[in-house]
Amino acid sequence: MSATSPTYDLLVIGDANPDVVVGPLSGPLAYGQREQLVSTGVLTLGGSAAIMACGAARLGLKVAFAGRIGADDTGRWVRGALAARGVDVSALTVDPGLPSPLTAVLTRGGDRAILTAPGTLATTGGDDVPPALLADCRHVHAASYFLMPKLAAALPDLFRTARGHGATTSLDTNDDPGGSWDPAGIAAVLPVTDFLLPNAQEARALYGTDSLEAAAAGLAARGPLVVVKDGADGALAHDGRTLLRTPAIPVAPLDTVGAGDSFDAGLVAGVLSGLSTADALALAAACGALSTRAHGGTGAQPTWDEALAAASGTTAPDPGHNHGENK
Repeated sequence: MSATSPTYDLLVIGDANPDVVVGPLSGPLAYGQREQLVSTGVLTLGGSAAIMACGAARLGLKVAFAGRIGADDTGRWVRGALAARGVDVSALTVDPGLPSPLTAVLTRGGDRAILTAPGTLATTGGDDVPPALLADCRHVHAASYFLMPKLAAALPDLFRTARGHGATTSLDTNDDPGGSWDPAGIAAVLPVTDFLLPNAQEARALYGTDSLEAAAAGLAARGPLVVVKDGADGALAHDGRTLLRTPAIPVAPLDTVGAGDSFDAGLVAGVLSGLSTADALALAAACGALSTRAHGGTGAQPTWDEALAAASGTTAPDPGHNHGENK
């Protein structure tokens, strides 16, 4: 790390794509060329990494993004959407041979189905992350580990390099569409990960147990502080010795798409601001909850003051039931 302060608070590595969010369905999805009507359809910025980057910028962090898009209208739209939210996109690589990723999200009740055409995610790798950025940020966050196998393989070295420059690191693996959960790869990256940020289902799958507390403790024993998004039960953090919990903030969500990514942004922003683990956990829960006030992942992400007020209980979000903060 140079003697001067880093240019960026946060470097986010990973996926960026449009989300087409439609729903909610009142019953099962019908095939056979049946047309079903839903009340809402939204085109919005998606990708776990992109939503997290936007949430962090909204909270006041200076954010850079590294990833890959296609040389198409979709990619140009993604670049513009990130830049409009204050994210530096100079390291967003254009792939001339593959299309930009695209995700369709179908909501029903408190659940959703996610369909992703990976496009450039297949070619996103460590070479897409400029070494100069790794040396010029306070924190590096990676997301959607299982969607980008080339980047996943490079992640231990990227995190190791960032830490060597004095940065901290975090990882939100998200779901594994293949269902293998890559035990060897996860074992390699956890020792250089400061914060692991799964939801409850992912934490159980990563550790291979039905007990959430056992999963959090076991994963924490491998190196990171494990922070788990646990839906209506709030969130928990485990450092391998001590378990902390924070309750969910009651809201009446329009949808929960990207709430877990906004949670991640709040956790990282809280840690970088010097908050204790307990206070950063409460701030993260507030960010996840408040993000559900609009459809899509970025439309209602809170400012720092809004999130801090909700976390401290000095203001209340729209009353309603507790939401799930999982993506």
